[in-house]
Amino acid sequence: MTGVRIEPWGEDGLDLLRQLNAPEVRAHTGGPETDGQVVARHGRYVRFAGTGQGCMYTVVLPDGARVGSVGYWERDWRGARVYELGWAVLPAYQGRGLATAAVRAAVAAASARRSRRWAHAYPSVGNPASNAVCRKTGFTLLGETEFEYPPGHLMRSNDWRLDLTG
Repeated sequence: MTGVRIEPWGEDGLDLLRQLNAPEVRAHTGGPETDGQVVARHGRYVRFAGTGQGCMYTVVLPDGARVGSVGYWERDWRGARVYELGWAVLPAYQGRGLATAAVRAAVAAASARRSRRWAHAYPSVGNPASNAVCRKTGFTLLGETEFEYPPGHLMRSNDWRLDLTG
């Protein structure tokens, strides 16, 4: 979708994060969190941009509507320091290519940092929409893996990788 932009997560993002905590949005990521967990996540997102370890963004439509989140952050994966990407779009806006556009923008931001070669995404094997976003944005499927998300919960995920230097 043309005109979609991402903006660093701000103090005004709590309502959006509460909306993204809906069962249908969180179905492949361990289910909804408590409101206390959402408030804590919001605080981490707000503080994150200043750490130099990544950034969370709000997905914004041309009319200013805030419809999702996307971000990248550092993690250790199989002996290497990589960026992990994650995203979510409100149900009313899914199926319009917004996640794909937002992930492309986040990949460009991560690539511009020139601090990591690889970006990975780990959508559930049962999440066809997020796996399609990985395909459409140029990630290479490395195969299935056990992935811990949320903490303490192992899920069957696909390991997608993208070369940020390419």
